[in-house]
Amino acid sequence: MVERSMAQVEVAWQGGLRFDTTDSYGHAVTVDAPAEEGDSFQGMVPEQMLLTSLAACSGIDVATILQRQNQKVTGVAVRMEGVQLPDAPWTWVEINLAYMITGDGIDRAAIERTIHLSETKYCSVGTRLAGRAKIRSTFEIREEATGF
Repeated sequence: MVERSMAQVEVAWQGGLRFDTTDSYGHAVTVDAPAEEGDSFQGMVPEQMLLTSLAACSGIDVATILQRQNQKVTGVAVRMEGVQLPDAPWTWVEINLAYMITGDGIDRAAIERTIHLSETKYCSVGTRLAGRAKIRSTFEIREEATGF
């Protein structure tokens, strides 16, 4: 039998469209949305939280894999842009990820392979979104000497 990971998330309504959330580990995030266009709100919009999850999931993969390959990585940043359908359920149809990898002498081919592995195999958020959205990636390398 395959062992499955169990997660528990609690979401509590705080009024308006705001919810406070807590994950299995006790970490908290506020989720909110404007009731009307232009209204203020106090948390991450759920649709953008999904993009945040994709960027973080892939960023974790990229940093971890490159370090395991003994690449001298000192930073990984991911900037995303997404396009949604205009009507409910506002499905993401296009997502562009731009990775900025900082380090010393990082192999360009290693980055390409690593991003491909993250987006097609390891990042569960990306593999779920890929069925509905066209996901494209670019990357830049910023050289930063790490030696003395």
